[in-house]
Amino acid sequence: MGQAIELTGMVLSAIPVGEYDKRITLLTKERGKIAAFARGARRPNNPLMAASNPFSFGKFQAYEGRSSYSVVKAEISNYFRELALDMEGACYGFYFMEIADYYTRENIEEIHMLKLLYQSLRALEKKSLDNRLVRRIFELKTMVVNGEYPNVFSCMKCKSEDHLMYFHVNSGGTLCGQCGKTAHVLHVDQSTLYTLQYIITATIEKLYTFAVSEEVLKNLEQILDSYMGYYIDQKFHALQVLEEMKDLH
Repeated sequence: MGQAIELTGMVLSAIPVGEYDKRITLLTKERGKIAAFARGARRPNNPLMAASNPFSFGKFQAYEGRSSYSVVKAEISNYFRELALDMEGACYGFYFMEIADYYTRENIEEIHMLKLLYQSLRALEKKSLDNRLVRRIFELKTMVVNGEYPNVFSCMKCKSEDHLMYFHVNSGGTLCGQCGKTAHVLHVDQSTLYTLQYIITATIEKLYTFAVSEEVLKNLEQILDSYMGYYIDQKFHALQVLEEMKDLH
């Protein structure tokens, strides 16, 4: 076994392996998304028992193998316990981690994605913030980090930056009042347009510093649902649970 390396990251998921071990997926600043084994993590009083649960963020000491890592020690700075105890908040959190798992890769620097995930989970813990808005901010900023976000700064046809009134999913962005006079476009409220532009350009630290009206939030939801449904070929389990919870209310 070689020299241990120290990784800063968060546990995205964990599954039991054998009688006492866990196989975890870690999103790390240094190595991107990695698979790692936590030996004995399911034994009572094992130091890795809590550290190998989803949402655990901190420093992990690991050895690198041929196809995976072995975590031997962890210093967790945030377990996000409040979030884990809130059914709805936990579902949003698991959804965020599923998206992070979908986008991230091994051996690619993921410092921005890790930072975004951490700040977004913290935002879910704030009672003053609407989880629905936190979700939409996270979704759009994730696409920004990964270079797949829509153009909401100019018309996709004539390139004009004025009178952006419509969103055209197939074109991947906004259309002006003149070019958008066609079928299959979504109306974009001016406050929604500003919100989209702010999320795309703001630093991660400034993302969760505002609120919007219910009208703007619904418009934002409509646009992002359409865009993600068209461009992302993936079903997220936690999102399905959230939709089922919403139907019960």
